[in-house]
Amino acid sequence: MVSFFWLYMVSGHPDPWFTLCQVKKETRRGYRLKERAQQQAETRRRIVEAVVALHEEVGPARTTVVEIADRAQVSRPTVYTHFPDERLLMTACSQHWLLANPRPDTAAWKQIADPRTRVRVALEQLYSYYAPRERMLSNVLRDSELIPSLSEALQNTIGSYLQGAAETLAKGWDNRQRARREKLAVLKLALHFHTWQTLTGSGGLTNGEAAELMARLVAESLG
Repeated sequence: MVSFFWLYMVSGHPDPWFTLCQVKKETRRGYRLKERAQQQAETRRRIVEAVVALHEEVGPARTTVVEIADRAQVSRPTVYTHFPDERLLMTACSQHWLLANPRPDTAAWKQIADPRTRVRVALEQLYSYYAPRERMLSNVLRDSELIPSLSEALQNTIGSYLQGAAETLAKGWDNRQRARREKLAVLKLALHFHTWQTLTGSGGLTNGEAAELMARLVAESLG
């Protein structure tokens, strides 16, 4: 009775039952809005997961809206409603995949004082990261040359990560004659997915052997 009386006094409406009905109506409306937001988030998640799966299976360039809608169990207009342009979709998919596949922590490499050991450890971790994700990385890097929005998304993720990793590994070398941009170029080459793929593919090396070889080559170039 106290809460009802309070509602009546605050509303100032002459009919207390009207006030109570309005409160119930607003409560139901709040529940409906919350449920709708949850449904939209679930639909968005299904679309993103469908796109990520198709990118790994056939590649971004061969992924169609029809296939996305079918995999996510939504209509084509629903896909466009959630992602009105390709750039938004590529960004969402990149973020989703990276959350599920966190990369080696470059901050931990900074704790290794010796630059040679730092490079070897970094390459061992990164090459081990590449191995189980080869199919996805091969597809997106290949198709990034055909899809500008994908190229932009990769530059903001893989590109920035490799840049930061190279800068971390470039510190501490004795060779002061080597220009900074040359050091970074050598390190980016060692860190790149295609370098690992060549060494372990046609090169026939294991992840450990590839990391050890590239660490020695980097040391010879920068030491």
